[in-house]
Amino acid sequence: MTRPSEILLLRHAHSVANEKGVLAGRDNSVALSERGEKQALKTAHHLETLKLSQIVVSPLLRARQTIEPFRKIHPKIPVYRESGINEMEYGSWSGKKISLLSKRPLWSAIQSNPSSVTFPDGESFLEMLARAIESIHHHAVPGMRTLFVSHGDVIKAITAHFLGMNIDQFQRISIDPASLTSLSITSRGAQIHYTNQTSHLQEKISAPGSSTLGGGSGSSLKAPRK
Repeated sequence: MTRPSEILLLRHAHSVANEKGVLAGRDNSVALSERGEKQALKTAHHLETLKLSQIVVSPLLRARQTIEPFRKIHPKIPVYRESGINEMEYGSWSGKKISLLSKRPLWSAIQSNPSSVTFPDGESFLEMLARAIESIHHHAVPGMRTLFVSHGDVIKAITAHFLGMNIDQFQRISIDPASLTSLSITSRGAQIHYTNQTSHLQEKISAPGSSTLGGGSGSSLKAPRK
């Protein structure tokens, strides 16, 4: 029997766009915030326990910065840049405040019927899902554990797909900055082991009702020290 392909999905850590409540899109100048840099360090220490075989990373700066602390510890693990797990192309919505975008007529369809949505001058959710799933299957290797470093909406869409959910239901899934989602793929299908794991950060996960575009910025509250 073929061994499963083990997949870890890591959302980039908290960014300066998250801090400002801005939909960053594919702005490659968006870096991690101070909080995000701390999250990246904590994530690196956690990843040391997971025996990674290879890393596939979105080409955007905030994704590359998230995995950089781990790469310094394990420079021999192969790393591949992959445009298929790049951030959603939000087109003319990119760079704008989410609080303002949420008042636009298209917002309702994004929440309830995203399969019908194509962003102005951007891509559709279905196009994003197709390229992301193609990338997962392209890089997944039986018997190996691959880490994909990507973005909130992309990881939500991937997770929904392997749960057997329609893309119109993917907004039910929360994916916080620097969270991990684990699944395995076999010839018989996929199994989800956990989603949105943030215990390595010692932070609370996002509160119900937080932003459902761009993945949200996660909780602003840190868990109390023990």
